[in-house]
Amino acid sequence: MQGGLVVGACILLGNVTGFFRVAVTAYLLGTHTRADALAVAIGPLDTLNSVIVNTMLFAFVPMLMLRQAGNRAALFAQAARVFTYIFAAASLATALFAPQWIAILGPGLAAPERAQAVTLLRWLAPSTLFTAASATFSALLYTERRFAVPGMYQTCINGGTIAGALLLGKTMGVNGFTIGYSAGSGIQLLLSWYFSRDLRREPRTALRVPVAEVLLKPGMFMLYAGLIAGNLVVTRIFATHAGPGIAAALDYSMRCLSVVIAYLVYPVATTLVPEIAHLHGANESAKARRLIDSGVFLMAVAAVLSCALGVLLRKPVIAMLFERGSFTAESTALVSAVFLGFAPSLIGWALLELIARCFFALNRPKLPLIAAFIPIAVNLTITSILRSEGRLTSPLTIGLGASIGFLAGFAALFTMIHARKQIG
Repeated sequence: MQGGLVVGACILLGNVTGFFRVAVTAYLLGTHTRADALAVAIGPLDTLNSVIVNTMLFAFVPMLMLRQAGNRAALFAQAARVFTYIFAAASLATALFAPQWIAILGPGLAAPERAQAVTLLRWLAPSTLFTAASATFSALLYTERRFAVPGMYQTCINGGTIAGALLLGKTMGVNGFTIGYSAGSGIQLLLSWYFSRDLRREPRTALRVPVAEVLLKPGMFMLYAGLIAGNLVVTRIFATHAGPGIAAALDYSMRCLSVVIAYLVYPVATTLVPEIAHLHGANESAKARRLIDSGVFLMAVAAVLSCALGVLLRKPVIAMLFERGSFTAESTALVSAVFLGFAPSLIGWALLELIARCFFALNRPKLPLIAAFIPIAVNLTITSILRSEGRLTSPLTIGLGASIGFLAGFAALFTMIHARKQIG
């Protein structure tokens, strides 16, 4: 009960600071071209960092929990070195090849905004290493049910971004957002490193785990999460071709939906997954299947209602939350139009995430991985067709591919599960 309250409080604090982060961005940048450059640079890195955090907590924590103290300490030390090397290389590659990354992530940006996005991406590059290292320490804290520091990740990131924007805006311009973001990830790293120091000092055994085993489960979950995130990245890439302000408007819409996804998926998955694992272990596959079906039905109802309310109330809510400063009435109209086309993705996204987590918990990752390829493939196909026909200039069509892709991914996974009866 205490752990649940701590996690819930951290999620609430992260979402509150996340709202202020979006509000500050809206006030200072609105949907101007500088906001497009920021969205193209910070959006994919922010998504990658969230994938890293979820991977470490969802896939690496169980690996640690299965081992006794001495073996756990040995596995942690070995894995920490491996992850550090990998993500240090990723951060370096991000900084060195920033122009090439932006050419891929923001092909429709004008030259000044593209140059700005390159600079922003280089300021963001260290955050990937900081996030990976802090997530590794946080995984160790989770094994002792110390949830407060790991739960502060979003608060640190959001707080750092807000502080950087407000304190450095006059001298560094839009760069202040990304400097603050990286600083926030650095603060989270220091916190997790400091509060895990006693656990890292525990005596280690001589256990040596093959590197492939260390990487397999986290790698598979990261691949799944990366493919799901890729569906959103593809949408943002095409949004840069649709005109000024569209990429920024899409980013505002994504952040609104991600909050709803968090509150829909995490509470249900937290209660559903352990029960399904228990039934599977007791060879009660039929009951486990019925429980998944019940969870999917309840999630579908909640997701459809949330989507309907979002569509109906989008204009007054967006105006109430963000329409001030650089975020004008025209910005409200633009974000509302993009949100209308993107909102249906909430349904397929929530359902796919829920059912995939159930199967990862059952150590059956193949079907979720297969299903995760479908949304991005469908999105690429639909959006490419729309662009070739000249119909991607409308804000309403930007999120169409993502919405249909998520629904197709969920439908395919749900069908495969029942057709092949993989739970048993």
